[in-house]
Amino acid sequence: MDYRQYIESDAAVMLGKPVIKGTRITVELILQKLSEGASVEQLIMAYPGLKPEDILSVLAYASDMVSNETIIAVA
Repeated sequence: MDYRQYIESDAAVMLGKPVIKGTRITVELILQKLSEGASVEQLIMAYPGLKPEDILSVLAYASDMVSNETIIAVA
């Protein structure tokens, strides 16, 4: 999945945090809710503008960010 179709960052929206396109729903919020045990269905009920593919794009975005991070060893 190409998350760039669903996620954008704009300095004028939520201080530039990545959000679902056309919303003010941040990637951070979706990840937090999922980590607390929320289901896709619960998120869609709580945020009616969301679609299942939006939530999957958040997971793809998070995976890409983690896979591209640099680890710096500190002695």
